Amino acid sequence: MNRALTDKKNRFYRFAFLLLLFSVLLSIPLGCSRRTDTDQAAHRVKAALVTDVGGIGDLSFNAMAWEGLQRAGKQLDIDIKFLESKEQADYAPNLRKFAEQKYDVVFAVGFLMEDAVAEVAPKFPKTKFVIVDGNAPKCPNAASLKFREEEGCFLAGALAGAMTKTDKIGFIGGMEVPLIKKFECGYKAGALTANPNIRVLTAYTGKWDDPGKGAELAMAQFGQGADIVMHASGSCGLGVINAAKTKGKGFYAIGVDADQDYIAPGRVLTSMMKRVDNAVYLVCQSVVEGKFKAGDHVFGINESGVGLSPMKYTRSEIPPEVLARVQKLQEMIAAGRLKPPKTPAELAMFKPPAM
Repeated sequence: MNRALTDKKNRFYRFAFLLLLFSVLLSIPLGCSRRTDTDQAAHRVKAALVTDVGGIGDLSFNAMAWEGLQRAGKQLDIDIKFLESKEQADYAPNLRKFAEQKYDVVFAVGFLMEDAVAEVAPKFPKTKFVIVDGNAPKCPNAASLKFREEEGCFLAGALAGAMTKTDKIGFIGGMEVPLIKKFECGYKAGALTANPNIRVLTAYTGKWDDPGKGAELAMAQFGQGADIVMHASGSCGLGVINAAKTKGKGFYAIGVDADQDYIAPGRVLTSMMKRVDNAVYLVCQSVVEGKFKAGDHVFGINESGVGLSPMKYTRSEIPPEVLARVQKLQEMIAAGRLKPPKTPAELAMFKPPAM
């Protein structure tokens, strides 16, 4: 009887031990899924920006891209950084540096970086490369941000054509390339729509980072009778704005890319805003959400990608009927009833719409 009782107790203890072990095992989470969740939670997206030679101090194109990245850093809680290119030879090394540091997305600001992105992107498939204004290479980790600049410039030209007192306005571009021709052609078509007697003087600085050259060309156009001069020339445009400020009352500059009206309050009629900041932010958001898409992404009036500044310092000087006409033209573009020209050939064929 004692031996049978002992065996019975031993079986009971073994059963109790196995039951306890089984319950402990059930309480332990699956190792693989736990590690994956922890890894995902620990990963913080890293985004970087490589500027063109104008740098983030151009108060224009590069500055807008950096502004969008800063907003993404704050609102999306991501790590951000930038490198300024002093010359074209810096493009590829700067892009490569961020890729080697395992950044998730790297922005290349400016069409001049096309070759550099095409060289670097295929070598770092885990990093996403996004070029602003240029063509991205055909690979799954590359995208481009493009804009219908001719739409916003059309509105700036229409405003200038209606506001000029001399029937003569000016345009100063940076490099004479197809991209800046879009600005010029849209501007001229808008001016012609508002004023069939308009004459548009045109000049190019040949660079992006020489305010002195911008001022020199603007003063020359003012001297030839223009009273409003638009620029699309990077930091050269700071010289254009300063020239209008120097000329004083009755003379205006038109800013570009960013809202540059504040640089010379009252002497910048408006700015053709190119919302690179919004585009950069949206790409960062897509990376955070795992929804990044390669290929071209195009922004126009309908996508809130281009448009005129609020005209904080000059709106009171613009007749209400002029503002209403510009608004109507904007609505026509948005509805697809008006297509501003973007090349000299299209400009030659352009016929102002009936208002």
